[in-house]
Amino acid sequence: MGRIIIDPITRIEGHLKVEAVTENGVIKEARSTGTLFRGIEVILQGRDPRDAQRYVQRICGVCPTSHSTAATLNLDSAFGIADQIPENGRLLRNLILGAAHIADHILHFYHLCALDYVDVTKVASYQGNNSALNSVKDFIERGELGPFVPRYEGDYRLSDEANQQAVAHYVEAFNMRRKGQEMLSIFGGKMPHNCAIMPGGVTEVPTVDKIASFLWRLNELRDFIDNVYLPDVLAVAGAYSDYFEVGKGCGNLLSFGSFDLDVKETDLLKRDRLLKQGRLSADLKLEPVDTDKITEQVRHSWYSESNNGRHPSEGQTTPEPEKAGAYSWIKSPRYDGKVYEVGPLARMAVTYASGDPKVKAMVDGVLSHFNAQPGALFSVLGRHAARALYTKLIADTMPEWLLQLKPGEPVCADYEIPEESTGMGLVDAARGALGHWIEIKEGKIANYQCVVPSTWNLCPRDEQGQPGPVEQALEGTRIRDESNPFEIVRIIRSFDPCIACAVHLVTPKGKDLGKFRVC
Repeated sequence: MGRIIIDPITRIEGHLKVEAVTENGVIKEARSTGTLFRGIEVILQGRDPRDAQRYVQRICGVCPTSHSTAATLNLDSAFGIADQIPENGRLLRNLILGAAHIADHILHFYHLCALDYVDVTKVASYQGNNSALNSVKDFIERGELGPFVPRYEGDYRLSDEANQQAVAHYVEAFNMRRKGQEMLSIFGGKMPHNCAIMPGGVTEVPTVDKIASFLWRLNELRDFIDNVYLPDVLAVAGAYSDYFEVGKGCGNLLSFGSFDLDVKETDLLKRDRLLKQGRLSADLKLEPVDTDKITEQVRHSWYSESNNGRHPSEGQTTPEPEKAGAYSWIKSPRYDGKVYEVGPLARMAVTYASGDPKVKAMVDGVLSHFNAQPGALFSVLGRHAARALYTKLIADTMPEWLLQLKPGEPVCADYEIPEESTGMGLVDAARGALGHWIEIKEGKIANYQCVVPSTWNLCPRDEQGQPGPVEQALEGTRIRDESNPFEIVRIIRSFDPCIACAVHLVTPKGKDLGKFRVC
């Protein structure tokens, strides 16, 4: 028996430790540990409900827009105005969220996970006029490889030319991500932590100039997605096709859907959305979501056992750092007692299973390209492909929303803060299903709970001993070289973890970071 500990996992958001027990080179048991305390919900107690969509954005600087959206839907629900949002408000919310997701997914593929597959040192042999590649080449010749190293070595399969092209795209993607954040800022005010999304709609008003400025950047991003991002994902998938068989996970998928197409329905799980709501297993049979069946378990989390098995609306955040048998600050969400994966794979697969013609054509096209069956989507490469296709879908839909904006018409509905109420906000964030729940008493927040995508995906075992999705994705994986476990980080990064979202509050005192050992 061997033991691999990676602490921290790098090129993700937040601090994650993973421990894997191996036997004959195969992972027999994996443990995912969030190493920071979760406390943002405690900070919200006693505050004005309208503070929620501002405070929750401070959970994470990478995906604050998704939290502001979930919080605002939560307040729409609690204030009784969920079906009163003006069309301009609905459209602008979609555009702000869409811009955030485009920037986020470009960041993930190029700057967080691409280096698992791209050998930057191949740029040393480059002979040409590309300024980005020549700059990287200069760094290599001077021995200054950061941020490309330290890294796990070996198993780089792209040709020298493909590696050089990928590195050039890595550099270009910084500019593309910036354009996505500029788009968000046009209607959101700033990034990170937009100040436009609010109960009833938005604060920003559309103008012809703003629409044109947004569209100009969007067209550049659509060109990059079509001609750079998607081809690069396909090139990696072609070279590493065995990763369609690696990292399957729990086999259950859940999506809350995202991007409202109207607001007539106050039940967010029945509302018409571009990306659909539902649950799937490996047979791709679509089932509905009932939020009453969502609970959070804490048997192996550093929280009081009195919180175990509660619905999020009744959840509490009571830390117990010395709890026996616990190994993570992340709770364990369960749906009807079962483990579910969330993320771009889940929402694209759910929308595919719903019969959406655009998504079906996109997914079938990729599957046909690799002569693969839908089951191949449950994998490392399936997650990357789904994320890229989702980015294209959003980018291609956003021009329609821009053209539907009507300058001069209302962007926000009036509302009053109730003395007592409850609310629920559900949306698919960049990394998956995101839920916010609020209880208001005497006009103030009495309780606030967030169940975030990386809580679903990176959670520890539950009281039945069921491993979380990432733990299940790791277990059964063969490690070629236990002193160089690149398979582990490839699997983990395919989920795009955001541990800051999962645990919420940074308390690093006494934590041992930067340690890697094999025994």
